[in-house]
Amino acid sequence: MALIDASNMELEEKVVAINRVSKTVKGGRIMKFSALVVVGDGNGIVGFGIGKSGEVPDAIRKAIQDARKNLIRISLRGTTIPHEIVGKFGAGEVLMKPAAPGTGVIAGGPVRAVVEMAGIKDIRTKSLRSNNPCNVVRATINGLAGVRSADKIAELRGKAVKEIF
Repeated sequence: MALIDASNMELEEKVVAINRVSKTVKGGRIMKFSALVVVGDGNGIVGFGIGKSGEVPDAIRKAIQDARKNLIRISLRGTTIPHEIVGKFGAGEVLMKPAAPGTGVIAGGPVRAVVEMAGIKDIRTKSLRSNNPCNVVRATINGLAGVRSADKIAELRGKAVKEIF
């Protein structure tokens, strides 16, 4: 999972979840906001970030900055992924399957945000186990990071792409 420099990239961002969190102190509760944001260029680069602040816009801004620091490049085959994969993180588990052109994005909320920001147009997904948006987003990113193209596998095995198929 190689990280990418995002200093001069045009990235779209999508807010996945905003949550009000509280900390109990001697004088009562302190309320803050937590924001989960996914960013991507729509061409195989995607990342996510979490930000916390007393105000929602500040939390979103911090999350976007965090997401720009954690970008990864994923392997695509046309408008879909090269093979089926299950992404896991904590209790979150996401099954992702390639789909024929024209199928569209069949995915739930947090998974849909990641897949659309990555630029995948045709995919079938199923979120298994946890429905916590943070864990589902991390599981999706982990799964997409583990997708390998035929070129990468051929290179690892020291063979030509035609020999693999």
